[in-house]
Amino acid sequence: MHNYLDFEKPIAELEGKIEELRHQPGSEDVNIADEVSKLQANVDKLLAQTYAKLTPWQKTQVARHHDRPHAFDYVTALIEDFTPLAGDRQFAEDPAVIGGLGRFNGASLVVIGTEKGADTDGRVKHNFGMARPEGYRKAQRLMKLGDRFGLPVITLVDTPGAYPGVDAEARGQAEAIARSVETCIGIKVPLISVIIGEGGSGGAMALTAANTVLMLEHAIYSVISPEGCASILWRDGDKAIEAAEALKLTADDLLKMGVIDRIIAEPPGGAHRDKQAAIAAVGGAIEDALGDLAGIDGGVLKARRREKYLEMGSRGLS
Repeated sequence: MHNYLDFEKPIAELEGKIEELRHQPGSEDVNIADEVSKLQANVDKLLAQTYAKLTPWQKTQVARHHDRPHAFDYVTALIEDFTPLAGDRQFAEDPAVIGGLGRFNGASLVVIGTEKGADTDGRVKHNFGMARPEGYRKAQRLMKLGDRFGLPVITLVDTPGAYPGVDAEARGQAEAIARSVETCIGIKVPLISVIIGEGGSGGAMALTAANTVLMLEHAIYSVISPEGCASILWRDGDKAIEAAEALKLTADDLLKMGVIDRIIAEPPGGAHRDKQAAIAAVGGAIEDALGDLAGIDGGVLKARRREKYLEMGSRGLS
């Protein structure tokens, strides 16, 4: 049973009819299999039509869908012999950021991800993907580890933003994010970032100053959430739909502006409808990106990354 979004009501009704038919006995007058096949064809057509014209706010809803594959799903499926590494060596372990060593297609690398959690207990444990300073300092430690041993770094981003609590601010949240961006820019190994769901605020940007930034088709990436933007500009959270339009947070908008480098197509109806297909697509995109960066001198990788972000803002604005 799918968890349907508001705009998916027509799809929900058709799939509800399919389920009803599947539980009915056949008769001479009605061929259940034929009826189900016809309805399924209608569902597939409606899914394609609906997801081809999603608004920015609808994409925000899809990006936040609880059933989308999370960072840990990608790590489990794509990374062999994953060995998690914990702690920032300064304060504590932060479950909102997972990371460690593993092999991708037989080659060793470092993988880091923001993890929201798949159920209620998991979301509480991982703080809904909102990292504290120790999470970003752990990410820095792992990126530097990859740099020291010549291992590419992959980051998987799905977070509404950094944790805004008093305890996080007291331990230097802004400094930790800034140092994380600095570390991204400074390492001399290939750095590839994938925005798999919600890329929110500095909490996402701390892990995405990469050589190659990939983004799933229905993911979002922005400096602030639509609700936060609406509350600041209009002092009205109900204007989140308007804010989503203004923020240019969709993959199409960001590719045009040069903020990301490639869009990864999602299965019909979004990544949450076919997790394995979405994970396979991400794996293929990472493989291509690693291939493009292979053999490039570390100093050149670092210089290109720096130049890329110094130039950002001038492209697509004329």
